[in-house]
Amino acid sequence: MIRAALFLLSVTLLAACSPQSESDFEFQLPFETSEGSKTATYEQTLEFCESIEKASPQVFYTSYGESSQGYKLPLLIVDKDGLNEVEAIRDAGRTILFVESNIHPGEPDGNDAMMLLLRDIVTGKKKGLLDSVSIMFAPVVNPDGLKRFGAYNRINQNGPEKMGWRTNAQNLNLNRDFVKADAPAMQAWLRLFDQWQPDFFIDCHTTDGADYQYVITYMLEIYGNMDPGLTQWQENEYLPYVRDRMFEAGYPIFPYVSFRSWHDPRSGLITRPGRPMLSQGYTALRNRPGLLIETHMLKPYKERVLATRQMIELTLERLNKKGSKLQQLIARADKVVQQSDFRERPFAVAYRNTDQYDTVSFLGVEYDVVKSDLTGGDWFQYHKGENKTFTLPWYRYPEPAAKVMLPEAYVIPMQWKTVIERLELHGIKMIRIEHDTLLPTHTYYFTDVKWRNRPYEGRMGISDFELQSRKDTTPFPSGSVIVPMDQPGARLIAWMLEPESPDSFLQWGFFNAIFEQKEYAETYVMEVKARRMLENDPELREAFDAFLADNPGVKNSSWAQLNWFYKRTKWWDEKKNVYPVRRVLAEVPGIN
Repeated sequence: MIRAALFLLSVTLLAACSPQSESDFEFQLPFETSEGSKTATYEQTLEFCESIEKASPQVFYTSYGESSQGYKLPLLIVDKDGLNEVEAIRDAGRTILFVESNIHPGEPDGNDAMMLLLRDIVTGKKKGLLDSVSIMFAPVVNPDGLKRFGAYNRINQNGPEKMGWRTNAQNLNLNRDFVKADAPAMQAWLRLFDQWQPDFFIDCHTTDGADYQYVITYMLEIYGNMDPGLTQWQENEYLPYVRDRMFEAGYPIFPYVSFRSWHDPRSGLITRPGRPMLSQGYTALRNRPGLLIETHMLKPYKERVLATRQMIELTLERLNKKGSKLQQLIARADKVVQQSDFRERPFAVAYRNTDQYDTVSFLGVEYDVVKSDLTGGDWFQYHKGENKTFTLPWYRYPEPAAKVMLPEAYVIPMQWKTVIERLELHGIKMIRIEHDTLLPTHTYYFTDVKWRNRPYEGRMGISDFELQSRKDTTPFPSGSVIVPMDQPGARLIAWMLEPESPDSFLQWGFFNAIFEQKEYAETYVMEVKARRMLENDPELREAFDAFLADNPGVKNSSWAQLNWFYKRTKWWDEKKNVYPVRRVLAEVPGIN
């Protein structure tokens, strides 16, 4: 009897200590105590993270890096058995959902939504959401911005009473930084993402723009820039379930759209693929579905938070049912891009809109467009409470604007260390060349390069150029790296290294120095040589006259004219305007 009693007592104690036991966690959020009008500060968010970890063995609280101002980046890992390492979670067969908020801290809806949901999960009010899913939650991706807390940070937005600022302390928009990774917080995020490689990603925002009835608009990468199998899973297995139940819950949703004329829904709707500088565009190229949630700025804050929570909860429900299929499709997509067959067909590295459209019903709000007697411009006057269903053209059939045949590998000379370091942040595998090496390469070079007239996200980028190519044999110094394309990140590599990609390192300005002329001919020296060149080559006069005709601005610049001749001498810098990243079209044996 004593032994039996001790056994029962031990079982009871084990059950009480089990990670699956429910918690009495009763943390009250500012959102609740203010009846939905306030959001949590950075300090209150950290206090929640600390408290929920203490309250529940299912929760692990850590940080994954620091912001530019040295604030830690909090991370909660929630698992039914308290697992908190990616290898253990993968071994258990879980689907990993990664949710982030406050990348734009003026749009904090996702933070409050997730804190409410996680509290209900660990207290047992919401059951079954962790059956086969583990959650990663990064509540404050941009602590610098959240620390800039105030009432006047979002002029277009209906609450909360105070919120954070859009950018970090360097004035960088982190949701434009996923490729170039200039911000310390983004560099830490990329390391985290590569370590965990979650199966599904959610990024929570609040949108500006026109007025309409939808509480949430959303974006999924189903417009051609993602693996077809993953696209079909989103279209068939995920979206109908979530969309229908959001409507049933009173939260109508619609794909995230722009308008052909700004603010004017009647002009037509446009949906385009997300570039990888944006979160969901980035995860798509990593073969992971990404959901962008954009609550509508004019809806009350409470309604926006509850709608966000509902959409995340429905996502969890679906992942618990369909997550294993998603994992299989991700594994397949990772293998497909590594095969030689993938490199035998053109690959799109830029997209543009087309004139093809569908006609759809759009739940809008009646409005008038009047001429402003203040500015003379269009003044959009919405009729609050006067809902109207518009029948509109929806332009959602983009086409590739640039296609390339992918090489077997790219080669980056060792002096471009910043680019190599960025690739390492993205988890790209590289092979370092141990000895000075000659390789047969395919080389890009540029003409008619044009520059943006102002910085964008801290960088002076290229707006346009003409691109040509040639075959070369290129010497590479020891320490240069080969970037093989037979790896899961092949899609992302192409978008980062192909010059025609709008998010290439070239267009972001990482290679600006190659466009600078560093040696010059004195005019009195070049005057003599130019005359001699014309004497020796009669056809050169015709080319020079054509140059003057095409460039009338140089007629009053003897330097510009003589520099034209200088470009045609043996003294000209043969590396100017030549892309240092070379393409290798065939396998290179013996490199280690």
